[in-house]
Amino acid sequence: MTIFILGLALFFGVHGFGAFARSARQRVIGRIGALPYKGLYSLFALAGFALIIMGWRDADATALYVTPLYLRHVTYILMLIAMILIVAAYTPSGRIAHWVKHPMLAAVRIWAFAHLLVNGEVRSVLLFGAFLAFAVADRIAVKRRNEPTPAAGPWPHDALAIVAGAGVYALIFFYLHRYIAGVDLG
Repeated sequence: MTIFILGLALFFGVHGFGAFARSARQRVIGRIGALPYKGLYSLFALAGFALIIMGWRDADATALYVTPLYLRHVTYILMLIAMILIVAAYTPSGRIAHWVKHPMLAAVRIWAFAHLLVNGEVRSVLLFGAFLAFAVADRIAVKRRNEPTPAAGPWPHDALAIVAGAGVYALIFFYLHRYIAGVDLG
């Protein structure tokens, strides 16, 4: 469990530094440059992610709660929405990105909440709870910084996000989830 917790601390520590310690972040960038900062940021985030993966198997899998079976279907719907939002975050801005304001943060919140609906063991609650708490805190921080909302783009950008997001969802649901999480959904 120690490696798992260390991974969570490292992963969210580096993300927290980038999201919440903006003046310290700018000082580091001023001192070492933007590209070295991004490289170090990525290296530490990747190291944290690797520790999470390595520690997962030995982390506490004691059940804290068991949810009704029908919540799987709610999770499936929420995950489709999350995948569309992730694609909307990385494609040209449409009305979805304008309406949601920060589609990546919204996608992470939905993804984490959906997984908390169906995974009640200690390690899952720690993992998905940490992602949910971070995404909520980061969204609040972004709102306080008054970052601009993406302009509403044309509907074809939304169509691209919906079709590509549904495709990513189908790929994960029917094939990749068993390799990502060791659980076969399709």
